[in-house]
Amino acid sequence: MTKVLVTGGAGYIGAHACKALKAVGFVPVTLDNLSTGWRDAVRFGPLVEADLMDRAALDAAFAEHAPVAVMHFAALSLVGESMSDPGRYWRNNALGSLNLIEAAAAAGCARFVFSSTCATYGEQDGVLLDEDSPQAPINAYGASKRAVEDMLANFGESHGLTAVIFRYFNVAGADREGEVGEQHRPETHLIPLMLDAVDGRRPALTIFGTDYPTPDGTCVRDYINLL
Repeated sequence: MTKVLVTGGAGYIGAHACKALKAVGFVPVTLDNLSTGWRDAVRFGPLVEADLMDRAALDAAFAEHAPVAVMHFAALSLVGESMSDPGRYWRNNALGSLNLIEAAAAAGCARFVFSSTCATYGEQDGVLLDEDSPQAPINAYGASKRAVEDMLANFGESHGLTAVIFRYFNVAGADREGEVGEQHRPETHLIPLMLDAVDGRRPALTIFGTDYPTPDGTCVRDYINLL
């Protein structure tokens, strides 16, 4: 069976990707340290419990499973935390990704899908953003993701690695069969927080920002549906 290595496959987006891969005939091999992912989300293929900082574990995973491609979702992703503890984000997101890219190149695995972020664009209010918009990240989360994009470009030139990069805005949606969902402890995302407030699981929903050029002064956000 043709395998794809999915880092962060125990997380929200990664688990949906694993289900989609299985549906079209691939075997998704989840590589996750389970620091923010969930073991019970890994139900569509084998789990390699390992950290991106462990190069030997990465080499062993490539040797055992011989994936034809990598889908890289594993990352720390809290913007506020990245501003208070930037070193943690540079180590995990940038150095961990470098280990993964080098391991993939060494194993001859030249197809790569990278889960980047709209945070690489920084603050560009009132501008319609597309793939060619300038990138100017303002925090370690966005900057570390941008660095990985640059790494992929460099390895494309040196090792023939081909990469597809997604700069998501807000990801929403859930599996219609109920096999994959979102679990956060603590919860930080808007839609689950809103639903919790509606259902009475939290006393209120706090909305930040009152000076946007909209009827009520709050911001307008783009959402990407996983389905």
